[in-house]
Amino acid sequence: MTSPLTTPRVVSGLGSAVASHRDLRHPLPVLKLDPRTYARAQDCVHCGLCLTACPTYLLTGSEADSPRGRIHLIKGLADGRIDPTPAVVQHLDLCLDCRACETACPSDVVYHELIEEARARLAETGSPPPMDALTRTVIFHLLPYPVRLKLALLPIRLLQRLKMWEPLVRGLAAMRMTRGLRHLPRLVPRRGRLWEPALAEHHHPAKPASASDAAMTIGFFTGCVGSALDGDANRQAVQLLQFTGCHVWVPRPPSCCGAIHHHNGRVEHARRFARANIDAFQRGAGPHRCDRIVSTVAGCGAMLKEYPHLLRDDPAYAARAEAFAAQVRDISELLVELTPPPPQRSLPTTVAYHDACHLAHARRVTQAPRQLLSWIPGLRVVPLVESTVCCGAAGTYSLQQPHMAAALAQRKLRHLLDSGADTCVTGNVGCAMQIQAEADRQGSNLRVVHPVTLLHEAYFGPPIPSQ
Repeated sequence: MTSPLTTPRVVSGLGSAVASHRDLRHPLPVLKLDPRTYARAQDCVHCGLCLTACPTYLLTGSEADSPRGRIHLIKGLADGRIDPTPAVVQHLDLCLDCRACETACPSDVVYHELIEEARARLAETGSPPPMDALTRTVIFHLLPYPVRLKLALLPIRLLQRLKMWEPLVRGLAAMRMTRGLRHLPRLVPRRGRLWEPALAEHHHPAKPASASDAAMTIGFFTGCVGSALDGDANRQAVQLLQFTGCHVWVPRPPSCCGAIHHHNGRVEHARRFARANIDAFQRGAGPHRCDRIVSTVAGCGAMLKEYPHLLRDDPAYAARAEAFAAQVRDISELLVELTPPPPQRSLPTTVAYHDACHLAHARRVTQAPRQLLSWIPGLRVVPLVESTVCCGAAGTYSLQQPHMAAALAQRKLRHLLDSGADTCVTGNVGCAMQIQAEADRQGSNLRVVHPVTLLHEAYFGPPIPSQ
């Protein structure tokens, strides 16, 4: 039986994307997909249940901007039926890789493997997503390296303190800057230290007097953007883990998880980061042997869990990657597992919880963060419409697809304001930056924080203002 997706009447929006057909008598694959990845496309039955879960389809209504439409395009490229025209590349590039379609899919199609390998193969054939040199430099040579990123942020922080940053941002917006980079200045948080100190490389010992040497040892993954832009969440998480009776070990130097390169088609670079992180955490036999590996950034945690797939054909690292990923937890999962005594301080505020995509869809962790919030006396949690729909952050997406990212941020903020919450809680630094930037742009007083920030306040009191 012919799939309805192949008929022009049903495949509205796919016509322009597949306008360039090959001679089917002599197909020449453009994408030489791994057979294991191609099999993922064969699992799709084109039922369409993914459509309303897909953020880009919600906004465009185009089949080519839906998961099943992109699967159709990827199969066409792999079968040699279509060329990688600019329209095809743009439809694939517009995907946020949020993985909401995987949550909705009754056939358990592992969609992210398809889109990620397609992007990698397109990059190899010379048809990568359009990206100018400056944007490429920021994405690949600045963001994954915390020290470089903090050096780049230093003049911005100074200008913020001198009250000169906002006029400069308005001036840059009026210039003909690169389409993505003109939005970058607004993403820089207004609140932050001049220089974000790194967590020291050593054991942070358990705090309670009753803690024994046999207490659980937690390997703490600080990440790159997270350690440079949301160091408070890392420090607060370490203190909470110590409070629960854990020893916390922070390997140095802080490293990127590899997601930035992996999601942009640079798989070998991502593998190098993966091997380096596995070495860093598994090097510590004896006093640094980790019982768990934890991150406060949803995107990092999801990428760490992907190491077995990323290194499955590496005989030296495949088994080590499996063991590594089995230890990885989000901070909310781990705190729920540890069950600390309830906090005593009341936080009389109203919050709405936004599900970070890679926590809700890649990791399927939705209840643990809400459980943490339920521990806090006085905290009122209100429902958020479309809480699991992407806010448009999606790693480096806002630099590459600023118009779609902005539209999704506006949609998210509208729902947040309609909820009546004065605080948005989310477990990913990218989401926090994206939502806070949109709230600031619209003049809203909405505060965006990590769940551990509120939990830390409930245990230890309000934070000391950043210096």
